[in-house]
Amino acid sequence: MNKNIFNYKKNNSKRIYLTSENGIKVGMKEVSLQNGNKVIIYDTAGMHAEEDYKHDINKGLPKIKENWIKSSLEKHGEFKTQLRYAKNGIITPEMEYVAIRENQGNTDPGNAITAEKVRNEIAQGRAILPANPKHPECEPMIIGRNFLVKINANIGNSALGSSIEEEIEKALWAIKWGADTVMDLSTGENIHQTREAILRNTPVPIGTVPIYQALEKVNDVVEHLTWEVYKETLLEQCEQGVDYFTIHAGILKEHIPYALKRTTGIVSRGGSIMAKWMDHNNKENFLYTNFKEICDILKKYDVAFSLGDGLRPGSLADVNDAAQFGELKTLGELAKIAYENDVQTIIEGPGHVSMEKIKENMDLQLKYCNEAPFYTLGPLVSDIGAGYDHITSAIGGAMIAWYGTAMLCYVTTKEHLALPNKDDVREGVVTFKLAAHAADIAKGHPGAIERDNEMSKARYEFRWIDQFNLSLDPERARKFHVEMIKNSDQDYCGMCGPHFCAMRITKSIKKE
Repeated sequence: MNKNIFNYKKNNSKRIYLTSENGIKVGMKEVSLQNGNKVIIYDTAGMHAEEDYKHDINKGLPKIKENWIKSSLEKHGEFKTQLRYAKNGIITPEMEYVAIRENQGNTDPGNAITAEKVRNEIAQGRAILPANPKHPECEPMIIGRNFLVKINANIGNSALGSSIEEEIEKALWAIKWGADTVMDLSTGENIHQTREAILRNTPVPIGTVPIYQALEKVNDVVEHLTWEVYKETLLEQCEQGVDYFTIHAGILKEHIPYALKRTTGIVSRGGSIMAKWMDHNNKENFLYTNFKEICDILKKYDVAFSLGDGLRPGSLADVNDAAQFGELKTLGELAKIAYENDVQTIIEGPGHVSMEKIKENMDLQLKYCNEAPFYTLGPLVSDIGAGYDHITSAIGGAMIAWYGTAMLCYVTTKEHLALPNKDDVREGVVTFKLAAHAADIAKGHPGAIERDNEMSKARYEFRWIDQFNLSLDPERARKFHVEMIKNSDQDYCGMCGPHFCAMRITKSIKKE
């Protein structure tokens, strides 16, 4: 791959750099409007957003954090996690970078996010800054309910096959549309090489589910899994640069009888694997019994826990049951242990949840897990949305993010049905960016509403180019408009036409 798939110049936007007092350069997206205004937007694309940047996957991305990592080692003598630095009152370059990014150009001193706020939220365990030093290409970002709501996109090859180039393109495609993190869920051949290439070519944190590769190593026989195989896999992925792991350490033997009474049983792949292993071996979950040693490994590399919800409900019939909340309490206990060991932690959540039960999920997660960031799959608010589950899940996602969820895992149109293609990934990411942005506005995040206000002005003034470029998907907005109106200079839209345009009529009233 040696091309730029981002097309920033076409959308009248470009990559700019905001610089802190200490010389930290932060890449942002700047959209130039026809009225002379400029809107600065949080940008996940990294160097890919440069107009003339040509991406050679064999060379990878620039190592933006390399000098910071060396400087920290020289200054402190040994590597520490971002959580440990934060607890000790130290503001790192990564924290400074994050603060500038989150503000999106907002300079109001009374409403700005400061590096000190970033440090304090991390120190309290309410936010994480994924920062494995083995992934220096990754631009610093933060996941926490007092910051912008983030979204994750899943990619990965399978036993049916996919080339390394295709997986990199999937990752970059998701990032183009706004994915803040990417999870590599590969289960096919060349897992190690595929992950290595993804890490070297992506500017966002990369997560994995290590149990998948561990299972590959024992020829997909769940009963043959061992702690030793899993530990070897953890170390291998830490060394490569993975930034966070989904680890299903909260599902215990005592929870399984409750799960087996459900309508849809256990719907998490990792959860079902561990349940079968415990049932066959009549032993407790080895991820739970070896949790302290896992903390020691992750602490060495500053890899964050994404404590997996192996018992998330897969249907509305199973929501908020004994299995789900029993595991959630265990995840809270594990999160406390991780915090005491200076390991950054987020908690994974449901799943399928009807709207009236969403708030209870958020409230109990904050209560049981000491306010550790929540990372949810939707939730899906209905079970009958096959083919439209990006919508059923975005409804729940917007709600739970407003209540306090820090990151949403995107869902595509093909959820429950098939593997998504590029169009499905695009649709899923943009839909979830909209859900996250709606929550940011509701939460009053600094600068979140500015883009919407500029869009409203552009609509009233019939500045079509600006409307395209301020939207989450400029290409689609432009395409839909041009299909009915061949140019962008008309003072009406294709829906109302020239004589029934409400805004046009309103303007005529004002003139009279």
